[in-house]
Amino acid sequence: MDDREQPAREGRRGREARRTARLQRREVSAPCIQRAIPLTEVLSPEGLEIIEANAERLLEEIGIEFRGYPSALARFKAAGCDIQGERVRFPRGLARRLCATAPASFTQHARNPARNVPIGGKATVFAPVYGSPFVHDLDRGRRYGTIEDFRNFVKLAYASPYMHHSGGTVCEPVDVPVNKRHLDMVHAHMRFSDKPFMGSVTHPERAKDTVAMCRILFGEDFVDANTVCLSLINANSPMVWDSTMLGATEAYAAANQAVIITPFILSGAMSPVSVAGTLTQALAEILAGISFTQLVRPGAPVVFGTFVSTLSMQSGAPTFGTPEATLAIFGAAQLARRMNLPFRTGGSLCASKVPDAQAAYESAQTLLPTLLAGTNFVLHAAGWMEGGLASSYEKFMMDCDQLGMMAVLARGIDVSEEAQAFDAFREVGPGGHFLGCAHTRANFESAFYRSTIADNNSVEQWEAEGRLDAPQRANRLWKSTLAAYEPPPLDPAIDEALQDFIARRKAAMPDATH
Repeated sequence: MDDREQPAREGRRGREARRTARLQRREVSAPCIQRAIPLTEVLSPEGLEIIEANAERLLEEIGIEFRGYPSALARFKAAGCDIQGERVRFPRGLARRLCATAPASFTQHARNPARNVPIGGKATVFAPVYGSPFVHDLDRGRRYGTIEDFRNFVKLAYASPYMHHSGGTVCEPVDVPVNKRHLDMVHAHMRFSDKPFMGSVTHPERAKDTVAMCRILFGEDFVDANTVCLSLINANSPMVWDSTMLGATEAYAAANQAVIITPFILSGAMSPVSVAGTLTQALAEILAGISFTQLVRPGAPVVFGTFVSTLSMQSGAPTFGTPEATLAIFGAAQLARRMNLPFRTGGSLCASKVPDAQAAYESAQTLLPTLLAGTNFVLHAAGWMEGGLASSYEKFMMDCDQLGMMAVLARGIDVSEEAQAFDAFREVGPGGHFLGCAHTRANFESAFYRSTIADNNSVEQWEAEGRLDAPQRANRLWKSTLAAYEPPPLDPAIDEALQDFIARRKAAMPDATH
């Protein structure tokens, strides 16, 4: 080894250790964002009324199909809907009246009360990538996710001060049988993090298992009286709710646990190509889905959710970060506020296959509108890559860095006496500089956001440190973060009870592949 390499490597290790230490220290930050900046609204009151009227017309004239779930049809029939086969048509105004019993906001409780998050109002909660079958890192490339990867992402989300929520299916662990992996996934959230988490929705029985595990973790009485689990329920757009989603919805709503009612729409294939048409369809699907939750249990907590992106008319591939998707984010947020419901949309979305400039641009073009729209719950806030097919380790760290910037932006401009800095003007005067003045010395550590990823040093120092680009720095950061990870304490008796439940449930069913 060249003698000159040793000090450089030691310097890099020292800087990496300090960077990781800063990340760990910031873990004690506020549990969620409280926005203090104005909302961005793109639809006039007249435009909103047009979309709402068209959604009512769609529900009344065309209807929504509730497939393979007779109990849903029976509930809607009793509520006054017109049922023809599995098609449900709503008399004008009925769906909105049914939705009126859903709460405007609620608190999702974590096993560590300091991590509780408000869902609604001016709060914005960030949660990780969800649902990817593949994972990606610079060392091994693209591959199927494993339970080890799943646990790693839970640990990374726990370590990030800007990730307020542990999320749900942060990647799909394909090395565990499909009918049993939900048990290991839910346990990972409970064991390796003390932040709020999401439940399983891939089968009604898996939703019931999630509720049962929550009762072990929190206590039966606490779960019956509080929301401890939030779960993602996707419509089968266009205009279909299927039995899997309906069964999971019923299991959670009956237990007073929250669901995010979300049409998953790629405009041009699963909805009309126009933003107004897409919003009309999304609103109709949401009204129908939320109505079902309130028929199961009036007052059950629910989130008005949308996932809208566009489609390449040349290839049929999904596209992200487009201006049309941004307009849909803003418009859907306005519709949710008019229903007085918490709102979910957006994230750090991209179609790129690697954590490159495309990934960064598309994610920024999705994340910033997500914040400016006033979104309450942000799924896919970090780690999403390849149109959601891959959870990326490096992009997770890069995205978390951006979430920190969003937290600063959301605070708005401080105009307190200290922030007005008039003493600094008096001290420095014309022609001086502010680097050494008392105000700067008192505030320099917290004055500006300090990125965990960006390199702002001279080109000479950058070259001496190995000429690393942002993904390479992120690669080192996720590894050092996992190396420094320490699990939050969990009562051994509770963990033993959880593992006993998991063992009994796994023993009660043969392995399945679907």
